Amino acid sequence: MSTRAAVLYVCVAQVRPASRVPEERAVEEGRAFADGRGLRLVETITDPYGEPDPQRREGWRRVCEMAARGQITDVITRWPAALAPESHHEFRLREAETLAEHGVTIRYSWEPLAALKAAP
Repeated sequence: MSTRAAVLYVCVAQVRPASRVPEERAVEEGRAFADGRGLRLVETITDPYGEPDPQRREGWRRVCEMAARGQITDVITRWPAALAPESHHEFRLREAETLAEHGVTIRYSWEPLAALKAAP
């Protein structure tokens, strides 16, 4: 069993579309990413997309609490915009640095970014 514990973090549309395909795809992709890298997925946390500052999102604050308590080693999310939009990229950097202080790495599950770690 892996000693690396991961949280899957997914941002979803504030107004739920008729189709949940984007959310389901992000969850499936994140689970496959974890399995393929020997990460033990301990929880899936979702937040509504739209608030640019991750610290103002309940789910992201939970991720940070888990990191601070040493419960996780990795956060898996689909792409950097799930943390903060490009127009607020400084929030991504701040969050990556904070998690790194706790020994936690951000990993992206979307195939073109899957080989990268915490690229703000």
